[in-house]
Amino acid sequence: MDGTEWLRDYQQRVAHIGQRAKQAQDALAGLTATASSASGVVTVTVNAAGALTRISFTEQSEELSRPRLAEAVLEASRKAHAEVARRSADALRPVVGGTATERYLTGQLPREPAAGSAEWEQQVRR
Repeated sequence: MDGTEWLRDYQQRVAHIGQRAKQAQDALAGLTATASSASGVVTVTVNAAGALTRISFTEQSEELSRPRLAEAVLEASRKAHAEVARRSADALRPVVGGTATERYLTGQLPREPAAGSAEWEQQVRR
């Protein structure tokens, strides 16, 4: 391969990376996730950064104590945050797939408690 061919190949690879990056950027731009508490009394929406953008309560939420309502808000928020994090990782996969960056990002994703674990049992009882 001579210098001209090498440069053309390099430019094509860079252009392809730019296209994948633009696709990822577009996918992340409007990314949101919505989740509800197990009881269904709280529903939240978060943006790609995990920031709360919407929260709603059913009439049944008025029957909950403040600590139980706070738990429901946190539970729904954690679920929505985990979902938006997974979607963000999926959107970035075409750009960083198979790299140390992807392994780092996926290692940061919130994990679901294993069925039967103490953490899982605690969530089921709520």
